[in-house]
Amino acid sequence: MSQPCVEPTEVDVMRVQELFDLTGRVALVTGGSRGLGLQMATALAEAGAKVAITARRQPGLEEAAAILRQQGHDCLPVVCDISRFETIAPTVEKVVEHYGGIDILVNNAGMTWKASPEDITLEEWQRVVDTNVTGTFLMTQAVGRVMIRQGRGGKIINIASVAGLRGSDPAVMDTIAYNTTKAAVINMTRDLAVKWARYGIYVNCIAPGFFPTRMTRVTLERFGDRIRQQNPLGRVGGDDDLKGVTVLLASRASDFITGQVFVVDGGASAK
Repeated sequence: MSQPCVEPTEVDVMRVQELFDLTGRVALVTGGSRGLGLQMATALAEAGAKVAITARRQPGLEEAAAILRQQGHDCLPVVCDISRFETIAPTVEKVVEHYGGIDILVNNAGMTWKASPEDITLEEWQRVVDTNVTGTFLMTQAVGRVMIRQGRGGKIINIASVAGLRGSDPAVMDTIAYNTTKAAVINMTRDLAVKWARYGIYVNCIAPGFFPTRMTRVTLERFGDRIRQQNPLGRVGGDDDLKGVTVLLASRASDFITGQVFVVDGGASAK
């Protein structure tokens, strides 16, 4: 990956297909066994990357890995719960041992908890913070150390949410801890981008709107029609809607982009 301090010359100019090509790169996607994580892992694999995916539960993880392998992709499944901080370093070590390094990290693993601000308990609050903020940072730190040691830079993509950008209707998303932690992920992205630019490590963030996932299933069952009607595009996210931005941020096509938040919500936040 190019260093941000090196200006491109005529010799460095590449075709668009080359800019987006991830052949030979190694990607680690946390929470990669289903939903948005599996969609993004698939996109990276389709662009040529070798992909390691993590999740808390072995059966779902193996099923996702089997799907990727059936499509002809190189995939390593590793059980990891990022809220159990002691599992993070061994996970990173296993990926490095298997593939020889890590070039791309997608921090997708996360959780939510439905509770009003006046009722949420400290235990519930801490559980969300441990996963969405502390676990995400510790995974980033572990992989960042690998990238710095490798000396060839890297691409880190944090997954936040539009809920981290503004207040949300309590009838639809009464999730104060989730919303707060996703805002923290956004500023973590910006600060890391500034601090790690000298190593050629790019840190960007995707803030999805509503996509049909296990986390949003109940909300979409109750409020799906309302959410679609209020969206300028009249729908929620689909199976391919995160693929393009993921490959962009993982590839050389984004070598002058860092510290940015890419909102993928069908225009809902523009209103």
